Amino acid sequence: MAFFATPRSLTRLGCRQRLFFRSFSSEHATDNDIVVVGGGPAGLALAAALVSNPTAKKSLKIALIEAGDLSKIQDWSMPSDAYSNRVSSITDASQHFLDRIGVWDYVEHERTNPIHQMQVWDGISGARISFDASEMLESSEMARMTENLNLQRALLRKLSDTPSVEVIQTVKVESIQREAGDRNDWPLVHLSNGAILRARLLVGADGFNSPVRSFAGISSYGWSYDTQAVVATLNHAPRGPFQASNNTAYQRFLPTGPIAFLPLSPGISSLVWSTKPHIAAALSKLSPGVLEQLINAAFRLPEPSLEYIYRRLLEGATSKEEIKEEVAFRERSDGISSHSAYASAMSMVSDGGIPPDDADALPPLVTSIQPGTIASFPLRYNHAESYLGEGAGSRTVLVGDAAHSVHPLAGQGLNLGLGDVDALSRCIIQALTHGGDIGSYTALMPYARERYFENHKVMAAVDKLHKVYSSTAQPVVWARSVGLEVINELDSVKAALMMNAGASSRLQNASGWDLLAKSVESLAGAARTSKTVGGMVGVGMQELAKSASQRLFGRP
Repeated sequence: MAFFATPRSLTRLGCRQRLFFRSFSSEHATDNDIVVVGGGPAGLALAAALVSNPTAKKSLKIALIEAGDLSKIQDWSMPSDAYSNRVSSITDASQHFLDRIGVWDYVEHERTNPIHQMQVWDGISGARISFDASEMLESSEMARMTENLNLQRALLRKLSDTPSVEVIQTVKVESIQREAGDRNDWPLVHLSNGAILRARLLVGADGFNSPVRSFAGISSYGWSYDTQAVVATLNHAPRGPFQASNNTAYQRFLPTGPIAFLPLSPGISSLVWSTKPHIAAALSKLSPGVLEQLINAAFRLPEPSLEYIYRRLLEGATSKEEIKEEVAFRERSDGISSHSAYASAMSMVSDGGIPPDDADALPPLVTSIQPGTIASFPLRYNHAESYLGEGAGSRTVLVGDAAHSVHPLAGQGLNLGLGDVDALSRCIIQALTHGGDIGSYTALMPYARERYFENHKVMAAVDKLHKVYSSTAQPVVWARSVGLEVINELDSVKAALMMNAGASSRLQNASGWDLLAKSVESLAGAARTSKTVGGMVGVGMQELAKSASQRLFGRP
């Protein structure tokens, strides 16, 4: 295949040849079988999946357009003790897909970290559910954490070793038009460098504000949440010799939003803290040494004490000494022992010593935040009404964030996008193998049928979960807390939930983070079972619920 490349594209990255990045101007449209708009993980993974198939690699002419500078990602490198703040949990199903298309070998495995356990609990009642990969038969890990840049770099390296995809970087899509004439109305993609690409199939992997979705006339529905996410890379002491390694993910659901602690290495983890916009703005502006104290407190203090800390923060108490004094005061007021894992400002627990009995129930204390990693962004729910264009927007298909955006409390985004890419690549290869038109609506329908409802189920569960845990109404708190405690006692149910959530490569791709959503939704079914089945099963469910209620609230 011929490539038009600048001389700098002939330099090498290690032993790998760099991708050829095309940069030219032409008054005439260039025919392509597939044009992918968007060089994020979804777009790159689709290109890699297609060229991993010998028939597609030989038959298809593929172009990928990215407005950013992909050479920076291909050259990306960080010290071993520094991590990017954009990370994702890759499920076993996603790993299986990446391995099948030959990408996983290019991932820097030293910068990935397995999740063996999850601890999730209610910020008001303290009701807790735990998941352990040892309860599953097939996999030794629930998911694997990695930086998004590590995955993107791996995809670029894969494409550079199989240069069957023309990657056009630092070029924007100026417009997309419908060609008139006898070429079956192929889309024409006009680029900022003057080039025009004619596409048999146009793939939108171009994010939430997708130009491809706009061209196809596909509307979407959704809403913005009254929350913002604060992310950062955290330093902390490694787990001691009497504790398990740093392979447990923690998430506490607070009324203002969930806070998650995601392990990256023995002494480094990632923070995703969803909270109200005014609180997020205040947190993002804090000086070093202050945010760390608030993160530790957010995992440990009772919810009323956290509300008090928030008020003091918004009133202007932003110095390290003021915040430490406020947190220490609340710990004393709440009767938290300085030798308990729930103590942070008053903690007398020494690193490397014998840990408190409750040490594994909480993440390690944050000691510092890596410079330049604090960031904040708004959260939204959005789902395209269709993944396929019709009529004037035909020969278009959407994947990843162009098709759907979901609350990050479940870490769903990347895994859902990879699930889209897996399904679409199989659909294209199937049409190609049978001599079909890869851009036709009929050929693409199996992709839409497979992915739309699957994505909607997960997105709806996560949205419900966010809304349920935003409530402070006592009946709602009681119901969700008892539900968690009941599910937590049923090991076989938890194992089934983990497998259904993508921790098994045989099943549809979701994410370990939707376990809680599935657990809460299962409560209604469990309640119906206890009323309908009767006998030992019904009595057992009722006794579990009664026991959980007494343990949490001190009453039946």
